[in-house]
Amino acid sequence: MAIRLDPADEYMHELGPESNFNESMYINCFDPVNNVGGWFRMGNRANEGTAEMTVCLYLPDGSVGFMFKRPAIENNDQLDAGGLTWTMVTPFEELRIDFTGKVLVLAEPKQMVDPKTAFKNNPYAECEAHITFTGLGRSSMFGGEPDVPHEAPGEEFARGHYEQLIKARGTIRVGDQEWEINGFGLRDHSWGPRYWQAPWYYRWLTANFDENLGFMMSRVAKKDGPGSRGGFVWEDGQMHYCDHAELSTVFEGDDTYHSHIEAVLRSSRSEREWRFKGDVMNLIPLRNRRQSPDGEWLTT
Repeated sequence: MAIRLDPADEYMHELGPESNFNESMYINCFDPVNNVGGWFRMGNRANEGTAEMTVCLYLPDGSVGFMFKRPAIENNDQLDAGGLTWTMVTPFEELRIDFTGKVLVLAEPKQMVDPKTAFKNNPYAECEAHITFTGLGRSSMFGGEPDVPHEAPGEEFARGHYEQLIKARGTIRVGDQEWEINGFGLRDHSWGPRYWQAPWYYRWLTANFDENLGFMMSRVAKKDGPGSRGGFVWEDGQMHYCDHAELSTVFEGDDTYHSHIEAVLRSSRSEREWRFKGDVMNLIPLRNRRQSPDGEWLTT
């Protein structure tokens, strides 16, 4: 199976006929010196008439600035809705996001387990984020669009999907506080039919330590088969494609939130193995819900 990834794929794709056609970009970043970072996502679901806009900011004092909206859209021409704008400057090399709007400020982020109560009982603050993300060109890209369908009908999650480790430079302001961002992260871009509940479950773990080391691991599970395990490690300017991934999680509390993670990535092509471990610094529980045709609520 061949995979295509052209500079044109960095821009918007033709809107498909599927009612659940999605085109989305996601990006995360963190500055370990200023202890601030976050992630941004925009998903156009033009055939449903809405977009999914998410801003999630991890602030130095442990609080989280969060906002989710479903702004109305009429087409799939751009990622620009709900105050969040994505601008592709140079394919594979530079992308910019700009956000102006309000965020909910949660001193206790785990309150988001009950979104209705969290949005009612926590304060809002004006927010701006202006961040430029840079990557190391085509050789640092992972993924694309396969030349043959790779998902069974009803299990579609992304017809095309790619990821890239990036450097982040910019500013974040929440209320009267402003921080500079000088850190690293990862971005992705997906297009095609998507229901979040299509996989039985999935685990996705990313980390970017500096220009010379970062990784992504993915575990997509199916009820009727083995699913997939894989990812990549970027080390010293080389992409290592991994065909084996293990993820172990330590949970805590009645809500079984994860507190410690250990991962193993292995590349048979490179004959290498990497082991990573980390502790959770902050956590906000988020969900996606939709109602099936028979009225059942499905939650991820």
